[in-house]
Amino acid sequence: MSKKVAEIIVETLQSAGVKHCYGVVGDTLNLIAHSISKSGIEWVSMRHEEAGAFAAHGEALITGNLTACAGSCGPGSLHFINGIVEANRNRAPVILIASQIVRDELGFEFPQEVDFKAIYGSISVYCDMILTPEQARRKTVMACQSAIAKQGVAVLIVPVDISHSDVKDDLPYAVHTSQPIVRPTDSDLDQIAAIINTGEKIAIYGGAGCRGAHDEILRAAEILKAPIAHTSRGKDSLSYDNPYNVGMTGLIGNEAAYHAVRECDTLLLLGANFAWRQFYPDHAKIVQIDIEPTHLGRRHPITRGVVGDIKATLEALIPRLHKKTDTSFRDHFVQRYRDLMADQMEKAAPKRRDTISGIYLTEVIDRMAADDALVAGDDGTATVWMHRYFKATAKRRFYASLLHGTMAAAMPTALGLQKAQPGRQVIALSGDGGIGMLLGDLLTAVQHKLPIKVAVFNNGKLGFIDIEQKSEGLVPLYTHLQNPDFGAVAKAMGLWGRTVAKADELEAAVGEWLAQPGPALLDVNVEPMTLVMPPMIELGPAYGMVLYSARAVLGGQAHDLIEMIKENI
Repeated sequence: MSKKVAEIIVETLQSAGVKHCYGVVGDTLNLIAHSISKSGIEWVSMRHEEAGAFAAHGEALITGNLTACAGSCGPGSLHFINGIVEANRNRAPVILIASQIVRDELGFEFPQEVDFKAIYGSISVYCDMILTPEQARRKTVMACQSAIAKQGVAVLIVPVDISHSDVKDDLPYAVHTSQPIVRPTDSDLDQIAAIINTGEKIAIYGGAGCRGAHDEILRAAEILKAPIAHTSRGKDSLSYDNPYNVGMTGLIGNEAAYHAVRECDTLLLLGANFAWRQFYPDHAKIVQIDIEPTHLGRRHPITRGVVGDIKATLEALIPRLHKKTDTSFRDHFVQRYRDLMADQMEKAAPKRRDTISGIYLTEVIDRMAADDALVAGDDGTATVWMHRYFKATAKRRFYASLLHGTMAAAMPTALGLQKAQPGRQVIALSGDGGIGMLLGDLLTAVQHKLPIKVAVFNNGKLGFIDIEQKSEGLVPLYTHLQNPDFGAVAKAMGLWGRTVAKADELEAAVGEWLAQPGPALLDVNVEPMTLVMPPMIELGPAYGMVLYSARAVLGGQAHDLIEMIKENI
């Protein structure tokens, strides 16, 4: 019995574990969408394809399962690109079904013709087009298997005439994947143990690859008397229930973690692909363990690198480590971190009753959020405050565009998280620029009854860009945003909505917002001049701030300078 190619594609997606497909229906996608409606896969109608890719990315990250998105030919499938880059960089198993114009018109600049293979080929782990009906199942299997096995995005290009074609000789290709345990050889383990055992001031620096290895890393830290620093992407894997935690280093980190990593004589680098070289130690021996071979020595010269899962490798490495007795190096930085956190919480308290800082907003949400909340932050100050002021637990997870650095990811990622985990509290910490960019997909939350909670950090500007311009000595230009009352906009769209501007009203507003049974948006007018301070100040940005201050006064903007001083000092 023959089948349509569209049916075979959907049947294969379902067999690969796909539960949801995010997209916007278009003409060349109609048959595939109808095939999905008859399957066990749920179609999630989005208002913008970019938001659909972010949502699929969120679901794939939280579940670890293959998630689909689908678009019509030309601009429809092209709109996914930003979210697809995000998913691929975060190793999220996502498959994009990109429908295409009929094959006879390819190569003739036909309306809506786009060379998807040229565009998506460099930002995916698999990208190919079904050329004949008989290839349909085989190439769909290859796409699914590549996305799952390589942990990334697969793009399957489907000409509309192919999707409508019948397949008479359909061979039973199927998706086969496994999760092997990967660890170094005994010889490799002996070598890295010898390097580590000669160290006297040992530090551990872990990243996103440490997920699932919490207990083994703490055991290694206890043996080596090592403080544990982590990247921002490693926060929810390492910072909870961790007596050796010294927090994050990096641009949005703290000085305890920064100095612990910089001042050690031996660094055990685990599952981290942190990009900025200036935060690595200059003279320490570095042992790097990572599941991705190309990450070894990629960011900074290392002494020895080995390939392996962090959990399995540490299980084999720990018996080879010599127990240290001197805890002074670790104790110093653990105490320094605790002192910094106490000082940080003091700064979170509101200085004025008539205004709200983004820091105080984050601290209040953290205090009232569920123990197992899923939290997504927009690129910029919302993500900084999330990573600095949200406390990690064994169940909380944090999501942000830390590798791609795109705006507007928080709210649509939250949609996918909520779809995948309907019983959990999902919170989006959105910037005013980010929420404005993909505002329409708040309607997706209403249409699909997804009870996400969106907090808008409304400072009336592109805050991070504003800070960057000031650090270069420039008076900020083109960063101002003329925003609506987002609380009123949310109400008009069918969400619960409220706007708050005073610190003494905030706690009650956050409590009411989080208690809503459906989607809810809290628009918070936050102080516009709060600075993000890195763990160390370089001469260039410091000099830039001095120049900005002088130019602001000379240019008649002394009020802004005074406001910045009031908010930060």
